Amino acid sequence: MTTAARNGLRVLDLCCGVGGAAMGYHRAGFDIVGVDINPQPRYPFEFHQADAIRFVLDHGHDFDLIHASWPCQHHTTLTKGTNQGREYPDLIPTGRAAMLTTGRPYVVENVQGSTVRRDLTLCGEMFGLGVVRHRYFEIHDFPTLQTPHIPHRGRVAGMRHGRTYQGPYVAVYGAGGGKGTVAQWQTAMGIDWTDQRKELAQAIPPAYTEHIAEQFLTAHSNARAAA
Repeated sequence: MTTAARNGLRVLDLCCGVGGAAMGYHRAGFDIVGVDINPQPRYPFEFHQADAIRFVLDHGHDFDLIHASWPCQHHTTLTKGTNQGREYPDLIPTGRAAMLTTGRPYVVENVQGSTVRRDLTLCGEMFGLGVVRHRYFEIHDFPTLQTPHIPHRGRVAGMRHGRTYQGPYVAVYGAGGGKGTVAQWQTAMGIDWTDQRKELAQAIPPAYTEHIAEQFLTAHSNARAAA
């Protein structure tokens, strides 16, 4: 996939993980600064180990766009089922409030079942990927177009409830149940700069944020032309 020329705009990538979201913005031409409370030695751009909420309050106004992937464990199906009773932080309300203080456009990404507004829902099939990975996106202060949700071509391959399924998609999570190889995960996600399963499992495909970045650039260009 080709990478666009630098456009002079900067994205602050909060709770950045290994940089799946960041790479999409980079491919669209943005410069990226990532922030995470944990070390991220394989993050491919400028990185700061820090509290994301404190960082956005202090520095968010210096950026053109803010992206946040607040921890999702509070909202996942596993937490509400298999892991019920475990306590996980819900940083979405606090994080949203912090981002709003900056006056900057922002994007919040999270899992199905989370409390983010469903301004945009993306799926790997929309981009021809080998992973389903539905994600919700809350978009603040710029319009986006919802890509049609193309019907899935089949099942996610792997073992569930003692039965093995074949299908065109890889299950990029966990370690058992006939999960694919690391190489299959990398290909399915469009991520080749890490070979760590946990990092891949927690990332989103760069194709998602590249799509959002293109929408932001269109809105940004239109706003400048109208000024």
